[in-house]
Amino acid sequence: MAEISELGEFGLIDRLTAGLNNVNTASEVAVGDDAAVLSYPDTKVLVTTDMLLENVHFDLTYVPLKHLGYKAAVVNFSDIYAMNGTPRQITVGLGVSKRFTVEHIEELYAGMRLACQIYGVDIVGGDTCASHQGLVISITCIGDAPADSVVRRSGAKDTDLICVSGDLGAAYMGLQLLEREKVASAGRKDFVPDFAGKEYLVERQLKPEARRDIVRELAAVGVKPTSMIDVSDGLSSELIHICKDSNVGCRVYEDRIPIDYQTAVMAEELNMNLVTAALNGGEDYELLFTVPLTDRDKVEKIEGVKIIGYITKPELGRVLVTRDGEGEIPLSAQGWNPLKG
Repeated sequence: MAEISELGEFGLIDRLTAGLNNVNTASEVAVGDDAAVLSYPDTKVLVTTDMLLENVHFDLTYVPLKHLGYKAAVVNFSDIYAMNGTPRQITVGLGVSKRFTVEHIEELYAGMRLACQIYGVDIVGGDTCASHQGLVISITCIGDAPADSVVRRSGAKDTDLICVSGDLGAAYMGLQLLEREKVASAGRKDFVPDFAGKEYLVERQLKPEARRDIVRELAAVGVKPTSMIDVSDGLSSELIHICKDSNVGCRVYEDRIPIDYQTAVMAEELNMNLVTAALNGGEDYELLFTVPLTDRDKVEKIEGVKIIGYITKPELGRVLVTRDGEGEIPLSAQGWNPLKG
């Protein structure tokens, strides 16, 4: 194992970025100069930043460094796709404590590089410094979209259909499973975690994917969402963002929320409310979007997309219609709040 101090900052950067080859023509100058040079003629540039802190956003007791690097990159790609754009470049900022070796950081970078390879994104720069509080990861992602294709949260209109990709609550249940096994392993060197039959939940927590496929399918059938957001903090919180920014209300139906079988089994094991987990769990990184009522037939043809409700006038509020169709529960933003004490 090599000490980071032996290489120094620039030696470490050279080692982590060796062999990087740009795949986007917009990446004119990448790693190796004082700043990256990006060229975006006649298009809108999209920029997003996400920071992950050890023991706040991730626990290295059960999160492999390669998975962490992959996830750190993908959650940024997801934000660009949620704007109906395409991620093109990232810069990577790392704060590293002395307990990490060069090999540890190479493993982290391997995950980022794999994500970039799969999604066609270039690593064009970053920074590395010492940290006294564990591992810190800050990634900025740059993307683009034609000027007439950008989708914001603020475009939803009365009678629009509310759609969501994939299924919800699995990542949260994966986190509960990992935490349960961590507690069970305390003080036991020979402990083997039991994930049998629940591998999907663990994968959804440790290695999420950005829904590039949904953005492409929407374009293929000629649908531009009126609003869109990725589900990072929970369905309820994201719906409230759209409603607030669009000045509308919504009605979402409990029995239409897509939930995987493994998620339901895990919720029963833990004696947790399944719908609450799907509404507030977060980290699913699915796409939540609205489309005009006239696009119903087109959207229904896209595999993996489900219509879960519709947009209303603001005075009708933001509600969840219960499974029996007789009750209405006001939606509240109960997703994870990183600044809450």
